[in-house]
Amino acid sequence: YLRFEIPGLNREMLLCIHFQYIKKFYNETWQRRYGFSVEESTLTLLWSITVSIFAIGGLVGAIIVTPIVKFFGRKCTLLLNNVFAVVAALLMSLSSLAGSFEMLILGRIIMGVDAGISLSALPMYLSEISPKEIRGSLGQVTAIFICIGVFTGQVLGLPEIFGKESRWPYLFGMIIVPSLIQVVVLPFLPESPRYLLLEKHDTSKAEKAFQTFLGKDDVSHEVEEVLSESRVQRNTKLVSVLQLLRTHAVRWQVITVVATMGCYQLCGLNAVSALLQAMAYSGMDKAIFYFYFFAFCLNKLGLVIERLGRRPLLIGGFGLMVVFFAVLTVSLTLQNNVHWLPYLSIFCILAIIASFCIGPGGIPFVLTGEFFQQSQRPAAFMIAGTVNWLSNFAVGLLFPFIQVLSMLVFAAICSAGAIYLFFVLPETKNKTLNEISQAFAKRNKVSLEMQEMNHYPGERKSSAEQESNFTSSVDKGEAKTGIV
Repeated sequence: YLRFEIPGLNREMLLCIHFQYIKKFYNETWQRRYGFSVEESTLTLLWSITVSIFAIGGLVGAIIVTPIVKFFGRKCTLLLNNVFAVVAALLMSLSSLAGSFEMLILGRIIMGVDAGISLSALPMYLSEISPKEIRGSLGQVTAIFICIGVFTGQVLGLPEIFGKESRWPYLFGMIIVPSLIQVVVLPFLPESPRYLLLEKHDTSKAEKAFQTFLGKDDVSHEVEEVLSESRVQRNTKLVSVLQLLRTHAVRWQVITVVATMGCYQLCGLNAVSALLQAMAYSGMDKAIFYFYFFAFCLNKLGLVIERLGRRPLLIGGFGLMVVFFAVLTVSLTLQNNVHWLPYLSIFCILAIIASFCIGPGGIPFVLTGEFFQQSQRPAAFMIAGTVNWLSNFAVGLLFPFIQVLSMLVFAAICSAGAIYLFFVLPETKNKTLNEISQAFAKRNKVSLEMQEMNHYPGERKSSAEQESNFTSSVDKGEAKTGIV
């Protein structure tokens, strides 16, 4: 059911498919208003603003998500967020009829707000309902359905469907469909049981949520496990961003989240995706190609994260991107002189996207949920979202003006990310919050006792005791089935 939230993260792909039609719409609107055609530089600037303004909306959504999830809860936030999606869809789909490109730009901003809220609230929700044994795989749901959203946008953009000049407004109207489905489905799904216990102190609703997720009637052990944390944190208020930044015990966790989210956007994936669209063939061949490629990525995403762990997938993914970016730069520079080099360029682009999907594409969201305790998590996701959307804005605004050698810049960013993660990031697979905090304790220059007091300032159970009951239900497969 969580798949219905993902189109909010991918709707900008719908805009990229018909950029030539939308540019023509801008030019015609400008000429009708002012009596002359818009200059090419102005048209390029308008297009860059249209693409990058999505990230500004995303930044706004990431900033406002903390008080929203605190007041409404994780599930209700995702439900109410569809208001932004519907309003944005109406503005963009009616912009051509109204003869106003400002409506299209405004719709992009509102759609960005929708995506910014989604990209924080959804991973937060997933991290809170997931036992540690399947936390990584379930956290990858975001990245998996981003791929599905890209493929869906490609299919809907085919000339046989909405890929003609007269039909592009209908493509934006299709955004309403997944939003309406989510409005119908989400009310029947439970709220995060950890949110209900730790922030709302509602044991009855939390028990019902656990029963739905785990598929069993007796959830007393799970409730008691979370209540033990609730008793410890009863007097702990929601941590603000400034308080989180000032907390020495999580300083390197925050730095790592900033580094991974920055590399996630600045690694050049959006640039090579746009380059691939420009180089791809056309029509149905293009759609079939995307289908098989993203099917490969989907299979790998779900299978390897809990086997190999977060650390090797992140470092390996960024490392492979460095290699293929270097080869792609050479290929694009010399492709006019050698007839077979364009095929090598396409291969390198596909390899870059595949390298991104196996690790950097989804793990940064998983790490943000794993590094911080309940009271710190909303502020952590706000920081991660802010970095994510500012970086997205920079790429969207600057890429139309930069040249082929920019691929070397992306390679340098990926290289810096891989080196940083190699020296700093511990493995978090199958580890509790306390164990992850201990792995960072030496680098944060705090003792293990102080590290534990920061997260659990009262009485604590051992991590093994806290996880034993929950692990037993997961081993039986009941929790996996219920949550999925």
